[in-house]
Amino acid sequence: MTRSVWKGPFVDGFLLKKAEKVRQSSRNEIIKTWNRRSTILPQFVGLTFGVYNGQKHIPVSVTEDMIGHKFGEFSPSRSFQGHSGDKKSVKR
Repeated sequence: MTRSVWKGPFVDGFLLKKAEKVRQSSRNEIIKTWNRRSTILPQFVGLTFGVYNGQKHIPVSVTEDMIGHKFGEFSPSRSFQGHSGDKKSVKR
């Protein structure tokens, strides 16, 4: 179920402050965040965020195509190792 249109996109306030601070300084530094639930806004285009996936911060460079998506979509938290019972690829 999606968020109501009349509420608008969810973004934590501290993330907006950090992004504005980096834009004002005009330095290209990574903004570390543990916030995976925030929506990517047009103000974030061109910035690089370090999104935490549970182990480390994954650098995510925001482009125009990412607007409206969540930060967590671009920082996978699980890695698929294969099925444990699948032995089709191993033949003797």
